[in-house]
Amino acid sequence: MTKTVLLTLGRLPKGLELARALAGAGCRVIVAEPFGWHLSKPSRAVARSYRVTAPNTDEAAYQRELLDIVSRERIDLIVPVSEEALHAARIVPHLPEGVQFYGPDHEGLAALHDKKRFNADARAAGLRAPDTVSGNSPEADRFAARHDYVVKPVDGCSGEGLRLCRKGDPLRAEDRRDGVILQQRIFGREISSQTISHEGRVLGTVLYEGLVHSGTVSCCFRRVDDVPAAEDWIAAYVRHRQHSGFIAFDFIVDAEGQPWPLECNPRLTSGLHFMNPDDIASCVLGAPPEHKVRLKPQRQFQEGHTTLTEAYGAFFRPREFLRRLGHMARSKDVLFMLRDPLPFFLMTPMSWPILRQVIFEGESFGTAATRDIVWHGRAPGTEARQAFSLGATDA
Repeated sequence: MTKTVLLTLGRLPKGLELARALAGAGCRVIVAEPFGWHLSKPSRAVARSYRVTAPNTDEAAYQRELLDIVSRERIDLIVPVSEEALHAARIVPHLPEGVQFYGPDHEGLAALHDKKRFNADARAAGLRAPDTVSGNSPEADRFAARHDYVVKPVDGCSGEGLRLCRKGDPLRAEDRRDGVILQQRIFGREISSQTISHEGRVLGTVLYEGLVHSGTVSCCFRRVDDVPAAEDWIAAYVRHRQHSGFIAFDFIVDAEGQPWPLECNPRLTSGLHFMNPDDIASCVLGAPPEHKVRLKPQRQFQEGHTTLTEAYGAFFRPREFLRRLGHMARSKDVLFMLRDPLPFFLMTPMSWPILRQVIFEGESFGTAATRDIVWHGRAPGTEARQAFSLGATDA
């Protein structure tokens, strides 16, 4: 029987990758998206797209509208994509019988998303993690005097609010606010990951590193296979959490080859582009293959439009300009697919809600893409209480 799957975001290439994988497995894919225009909308993989209220505009309305789509489209499975996952997970207690939500519940996601809670949990499990304290704690000044350190919000994303400091740099007033942490700064190679897991067992992991960045977000990236200690760390943490679903980590690998986790992202990352789509779909649909998730033969991928923009941004730095063009030439585009060409060719107009903020408001791409959906640790109380009719609009 054909399953109808609801993806809770459509604007990002990783969401399109997931939609194509599920459609290829015979699913009917529905997308809920706060933007009227978005990258996945013209895709042949998407049967229908609904425009919903942005959760950071009105979280209760967003959740009511998701529940309405679930009822209207007879959804079998809900799969969150990005930062909206924490808002979307609030509807789990109100779902009709038989409707599944892929991944942890809201509290499970919140514990992983919170950088301080994640750090403490990893250390409690006996796993390596950098020293971390709250900015408003009594030991904050001593910590800043002892370490090179990083200041960042406990619930931030896309590098928003991040500041790199040297040992002895004095704390600012804003560093002492509630919700800000100081983390020991680790020097070394930056790598990221994407893992699919089920009940504490890793079904597949890929490690990758950014080659070209837009702000702090990589738009051209390469698979890496030479940090087995990071894969071991991931497997141990997934087992500790008995995690099911998508999970990702950002690491610094130090000079001794030891990985230090900076934060956990309980969602999709660009690492999904390296994974075999048939295996992705099998895992999400609850029938994982007996073998580990296979990886595509390509070792480098890019979001070509953004990478080209970043290449031309370095035009007056010839060496960097040529480096970026070289990476472009060796990388496969994540959007282009011969049998589903429109997302690639319509990328600019379909991404206009994001590009407008970048061009006219000076936002980074990462911030513009997530500002209306990112979770800021709100107290409970605004979740949807029941399924409502109406509220969601075809877009």
